[in-house]
This record gives sequence, C-alpha cells and structure tokens, in this order.
Amino acid sequence: MATITMKPFKTPELFLECSNISPDVFAGKSPSEISKLEVREGKIRNELGDFFEVTGTSGTTAEDTDIVIEGDCSRVKYIGMKMTAGSITLNGNADMYVGGWMKGGSIHVKGNVDSFCGIAMEGGEIQVDGDAQNYVGCAYRGDWRGMRGGTIHIHGSAGNDIGTFMLGGTIIIEKNAFIHVSTHAEGGTVIIKGDVQGRVGGQMVKGDIYVLGDVTYMLPGFKEIGQVDKTIAGQDITFRHFIGDLGERHPKKKGQEIYGNLFLRASSPSGIPQ
Repeated sequence: MATITMKPFKTPELFLECSNISPDVFAGKSPSEISKLEVREGKIRNELGDFFEVTGTSGTTAEDTDIVIEGDCSRVKYIGMKMTAGSITLNGNADMYVGGWMKGGSIHVKGNVDSFCGIAMEGGEIQVDGDAQNYVGCAYRGDWRGMRGGTIHIHGSAGNDIGTFMLGGTIIIEKNAFIHVSTHAEGGTVIIKGDVQGRVGGQMVKGDIYVLGDVTYMLPGFKEIGQVDKTIAGQDITFRHFIGDLGERHPKKKGQEIYGNLFLRASSPSGIPQ
C-alpha cells in the first residue's frame, strides 16, 4: 500500500475544515497536487499545504492509499469524511466529524476525538485509542438516519448521545459513557464495558445495548423479562434482560412485537431491584 505522510506545521486560529483528507481524494495525486487541495478556516479558503507538509506516494485507487498524519489535529474537522476504502492513521488528537458518512476503509486515531465521530457511518472501521466526546455514531442534526453499518471502537470513555437514531453497525465503548445511549434506535448494537449514568434506550424501537458496568438511573419504559447468558467481548457473562422502550410503537414479526433489548450485567451494583 502506498503511503502519504502529512505533518502539521501550523495551527489554525479557528478550526480547519478538511473533508479532502481522504484516500478517495488523495488517490492518484502527487504530494504537490494534494498540497493544493482546498481547505477552509471559517469563510477563508486556504490550501492543505498552508498547514501540512505532504510527502510520500499515493496509490492509484483509494484502496491502495494509506494516509499517516504525524501530529496534533485538535483543530482539524472532517478527517476521513465519506471515505470508501484505504486507511488513515492519526498519531494525535482530532476534532469533530472523524469518519463522518464513512462507507469503508479504516481510521485509527491514537489520541482523542471530539464530537460526532462516525456520524451517519455506513461501513468501515474507526478505532480511537483515547476518549470521544458526544454524538458517537449518531444522526446528523434534524435527520433520523444515524449509523447504519461498520464498527466504532472507543478505547476510553465517551460523552452523551451515543448511537442516537442508530440503524445498524456496532459501537464499543471500553470505559464509561454519560447519558442518552441508543436514543430513537431502530437497530445496531452498543456495548459499554463501564458505567452509564442514565437515559439508556430512550424511545428505542429495535437494537441491542449491553452494559457491563452499572446503569445509575434506569428509564421506566424498560421491563425486565429474565436472565440470559451471552459471550460479549470474549467474556461469558450473565445479563439481566430488559425490553423497551415500552412507550413506543413497535413493529410486529409473525404477530409478535419486536422490542429493543437492554442487557445489564447481573453482577452490576445497580440499585435496580433484583
């Protein structure tokens, strides 16, 4: 695989919109051509080369192109937006919209990401070694189509509104999340290995949520129906099985209503009565 290396040398005063940082855009271009791609700082148009040193060789296709960013991109938005193939490795932090509307390929951020990571994602894989802020795998504001496919793996903690309007795919949070998990979800799987404060599965129609830690405040729209043994992340775990959100209309299959599933680890210290 051919590799293009980018080294940031200038920090934007505002935030840099860099939707062109993608294997789909870089494929078939020389470093000088890539350096001339347009980026925006507020309403000001700049070139990628005004902020990054670009070296290396791109592949003939997106699938053959690997992008390595050596440095902090805490003020750089839209990295990997709408990419369909190839890979991006960022040795630092990133701002909002990493992998937004992504359809394929892989992104590995070795630091933290801001909000809207994997927004409306359809395929591919995003891996974040640090923490993520809010709206991981959610829908765009005003839209009902959230994440539909692919995998987002956050190795740290995440904020609120994880998987809002989720339709498919998988989100894994290795540590804790705050509030609002799979709100309005109609599919997909969210696995949280730590704790969640509350508002888990609000207005959920379909999909699965696994919480291996504690849910501090359960929503009243969920009903416990028993216990079940499942293998999650290589562990054999007994879960308390809840269905919901009972306040929503649910589709029927063969005459039976389909509900969202919340699996809460049976050994969780939650204050929910056993």
